[in-house]
Amino acid sequence: MNETFQKYATPMITWLFVISLISGLALFFHIGTQYFREMHEWLSLVVLIPFVLHLWKNWRPFLTYFRRWPMRLTLASSVAAALAFAVPAAIGSGTGGGGNPIMGLANAVEGSTVAEAAPVFNLTAEELTGAIVKAGYTVSAPGKSIKEIARESGKDGFELIGVIVAARK
Repeated sequence: MNETFQKYATPMITWLFVISLISGLALFFHIGTQYFREMHEWLSLVVLIPFVLHLWKNWRPFLTYFRRWPMRLTLASSVAAALAFAVPAAIGSGTGGGGNPIMGLANAVEGSTVAEAAPVFNLTAEELTGAIVKAGYTVSAPGKSIKEIARESGKDGFELIGVIVAARK
């Protein structure tokens, strides 16, 4: 196993990192979110396996890095950068906790029923239901949320929000 690990660890970490990098950039720029979100989440977890094994194998040399200032400095600056994002999100701004307000709006629409969402888009529940069905979704019950309708139709909730926005008057 040791020889196999040494042979494949670096290529595995490298290519999983490249995939994580590309999918992360796509998510950041909102390109193909429905294609990249799950890929990014899962493969970012998978990359932890070779990373942890690599760290375990090289533990003693790794510890020597902490004797030098570059490791300490980059550790401190990385923690500070992480806190710069985490603290404001944790504290919030009195609106329920930071984050992108557009995502908050999208999540609210996704959690609403067709009847609740329709007036926001200047539609009746019947008109919105018709547009959703016409786009290939199945509306099995009026009390289902937009997210549930999308899931039951085998599609992404944000795609359905796109259909709803396109249907507005």
